[in-house]
Amino acid sequence: MSSNRRTKKNRNQHDQERRISVRGIRRDPPDIRKLSRALISLALAEAEREAAAQRAAETQPGSGVTANHDGDDEARSA
Repeated sequence: MSSNRRTKKNRNQHDQERRISVRGIRRDPPDIRKLSRALISLALAEAEREAAAQRAAETQPGSGVTANHDGDDEARSA
């Protein structure tokens, strides 16, 4: 049974390291709906990464970063 657990753990690590490649197919006219969905999902993913990084910076003691009320972060020297 423990070998099963190791296999699942290794499989999960492998899934996290997976690289995905995409090849475009030229279409006339381009599929605007697919392109807009892809752009929106990329923008959401980037916003989530930025928010996670901001939360991580705010939770670290002595990071020197404080949040302003208008949403911008400002680095301050200690």
